[in-house]
Amino acid sequence: MSGIQIHQINKSFNKGKVQALTDISFNVQPGELFGLIGPDGAGKTTLFRILTTLWLADSGTASVNGLDVIKQYADIRKIIGYMPGKFSLYQDLTVEENLQFFATLFHTSIEKNYDLIKDIYIQLEPFKARKAGKLSGGMKQKLALCCALIHKPKVLFLDEPTTGVDPVSRKEFWEMLKRLQKELTIVVSTPYMDEANLCDRIALIQKGHILQIDKPSAIINAFDKTLFAVKTSNMHKLISDVRDLTEVNSCFGFGDYLHVTTNNNSTDENHLIAAITAKQHTDIEVKIIQPEIEDCFMALMEKE
Repeated sequence: MSGIQIHQINKSFNKGKVQALTDISFNVQPGELFGLIGPDGAGKTTLFRILTTLWLADSGTASVNGLDVIKQYADIRKIIGYMPGKFSLYQDLTVEENLQFFATLFHTSIEKNYDLIKDIYIQLEPFKARKAGKLSGGMKQKLALCCALIHKPKVLFLDEPTTGVDPVSRKEFWEMLKRLQKELTIVVSTPYMDEANLCDRIALIQKGHILQIDKPSAIINAFDKTLFAVKTSNMHKLISDVRDLTEVNSCFGFGDYLHVTTNNNSTDENHLIAAITAKQHTDIEVKIIQPEIEDCFMALMEKE
């Protein structure tokens, strides 16, 4: 059996006082681009370290490409690529030296698997003699990805690969992943909710619990409340005033607006405008909007 199978994985730290993962179960299909979406501390890195055979789970089972993460850990390490959240390449080695080193570790060469990294390495080639520590964030990201791919893995794990990277580099990175998806299975974790829509399927995770697993579009379609975007001239006062309204079910800040749902799931903007006007607000704007993944995530957290 290929792909990834995870069943009832549990992991705690500090002699059981901190529960990092609780009954985590899901499958990743071969050739899928699967996203693990959640904020810092949700358990993403802990799960990745178990799947890449760096840590042992307290209980439960997992396999990668049909190989058990405990019994066949040595075999798994040969067929996976892992890009940790923190840049972990050798800062004092050049781009080319880092890539050559990782190729040697896996008894291969840059030339042998060049086709897999060609599109990425072309962007690095002008800097191949530069030390890795002197690269920009986007270039470090590309080098780390090249090193994770140089042995032609069957499964690629990317732990928050776009954190701290500029928006242009983030966009380029996801375009690279879409091209790579034709060659291998990819599991990527991210705290950026907008990146969820770039995955085939996602698992929303918070405090070690899976909240929901599905296609991004299916999760959005399952949002069962009318969602309002609300804005006034005094946003600082608005959030506490709206949360005090008896008819309001949820209220969270999203950029320049508050995203609000009501208990009766009304589609009447005028009723909400009247309630906010009574709180002495002016320049009131209320409109019905389509939910995003972040709205779904917050709603699922509320239910939990």
